[in-house]
Amino acid sequence: MFLSGKTTPRLGIDLAGGTSITLKAKSEAGKPDAINPTNMNTAVSIIERRVNGLGVSEAEVQTQGREHIIVNIPKGTNDEQAREQVGTTAQLYFRQVLAVAGATPEPGTGSGSPTPAPSGKSGEGDKPSGSATPSATAEPTPSASATTQGRAVPGAVTKDETPSPSASASGKPDASPSPDPSASAATSELEKKFAALECKPGEEQSDEPAAKPDEPTVACSVEGDAKYILGPAEVEGTDVKDAKGVFDPQRGIWIVQLGFTDKGAKKFATTTGKLATQQAPQNQFAITLDGRVQSAPSVSTTIANGSAEISGSFNRESAQDLANILSYGALPLAFSEDSVTTVTAALGSEQLKAGLIAGAIGLALVIIYLVAYYRGLALIALVSLLVSGILTYTIMVLLGEAINFALNLPAVCGAIVAIGITADSFIVYFERIRDEIREGRTLRPAVERAWPRARRTILVSDFVSFLAAAVLFLVTVGKVQGFAFTLGLTTLLDVVVVFLFTKPVMTLMARTKFFSGGHPWSGLDPQRLGVQPPLRRTRRAAPAPLDTKEA
Repeated sequence: MFLSGKTTPRLGIDLAGGTSITLKAKSEAGKPDAINPTNMNTAVSIIERRVNGLGVSEAEVQTQGREHIIVNIPKGTNDEQAREQVGTTAQLYFRQVLAVAGATPEPGTGSGSPTPAPSGKSGEGDKPSGSATPSATAEPTPSASATTQGRAVPGAVTKDETPSPSASASGKPDASPSPDPSASAATSELEKKFAALECKPGEEQSDEPAAKPDEPTVACSVEGDAKYILGPAEVEGTDVKDAKGVFDPQRGIWIVQLGFTDKGAKKFATTTGKLATQQAPQNQFAITLDGRVQSAPSVSTTIANGSAEISGSFNRESAQDLANILSYGALPLAFSEDSVTTVTAALGSEQLKAGLIAGAIGLALVIIYLVAYYRGLALIALVSLLVSGILTYTIMVLLGEAINFALNLPAVCGAIVAIGITADSFIVYFERIRDEIREGRTLRPAVERAWPRARRTILVSDFVSFLAAAVLFLVTVGKVQGFAFTLGLTTLLDVVVVFLFTKPVMTLMARTKFFSGGHPWSGLDPQRLGVQPPLRRTRRAAPAPLDTKEA
């Protein structure tokens, strides 16, 4: 524990404070039976991976009832970012950009490129013009323009390009954009929606109702600095197999690597092949989540191997953020944020204090009982309890680092209950020893003869306790699992302490005069145990031999 540098366990939301978010599943048109246990459990798994993928320690995601999901995010460095991603729970789509308009990109924006990664090798450095450059494998490299936050900003022009006809010279949206009718299925109604759509940079936009995957739509960028006409969904989020943000040491930049399923790879190859023949901005595909464009890189060649990389002016956080969206953005249901509750650290500290007081009271009662009934033997029991407590605390700290185990209030309760379970094992052994003494044996043989019978009873008792904890852990969710986990852990430690500490110490104590001599305060006083002292037979004096002479 000390070598790891961590000396305190991780605390759950009810002790350390944090945010609790309640999500409600929404019924979608044409899918009356979409809200079912299978889809809800799938959504829980994806949301949990999304939140924990941000590095949030022990985020807790569970269903409640038929249509609600509870997300508990302990207070930490990334809890606000996790809350934003939890609220972003619509399906992920890849759509073709048909037209774009927006504010002029801020100075200092960089350019980057999503590049195919056929053999895991990275491409060469990106050119400022955003044109395709050959990669290390001599294959062409699709290009994109990205802000310093790592978001692609279609419509940004370079010195040798002209602005898109859908954006005015001032950079503000035109009243009547004119996307190429041969490259898009945009109707006059769609153009009206596009003209009426307002996207404000730096401000949260109200989410539009999610469009059907097979229909074109309009959308704002996630930053609000651009708006788009988008074609039907070409690739769905479920077609993405994995994505991760990694640092490329050769180019000294952060990139996002993504891979597709076999089915998704075919779709992506068809999509990129079609986009590669188009002119900007129709050679770009928009990655949309909750109807907002997360990124929109351009393509200049077919990516047919199911692997690609998106590069640009990413930093570590933005690259991992986009990777999380790509990896875990596809949910089988749409959700709305029903309620948000914040637990302060002050309230958590009060609950922890109350739990520790309860544990101290329980331990004090056990000590009083042991001292009153077992006297000197109580010392062995108390030292064994201390060893068990140290081991429990140490393992909780190490598990917090290893598997993000968080100590919550029910887990504290489980540790309190374990005091009684551990003390029970000592009592079984002590009573067996006293039974042997009552049968007239001295202490040292009594200790050795009592152990096999006590050992069997202790193992059976601990097995039942562990079985109950295991069943409780498997059939429950949320905080109750913390109670079951701690109870099972301390039950296993009880076996370790009794076998490797209590029994050897008792063997050593049996050799001391205080215990072996049956001192009144040893707890093994024969008279106090009701042992009758053994009968002593007096030897009669032998009769004097007869003196035959005298006789």
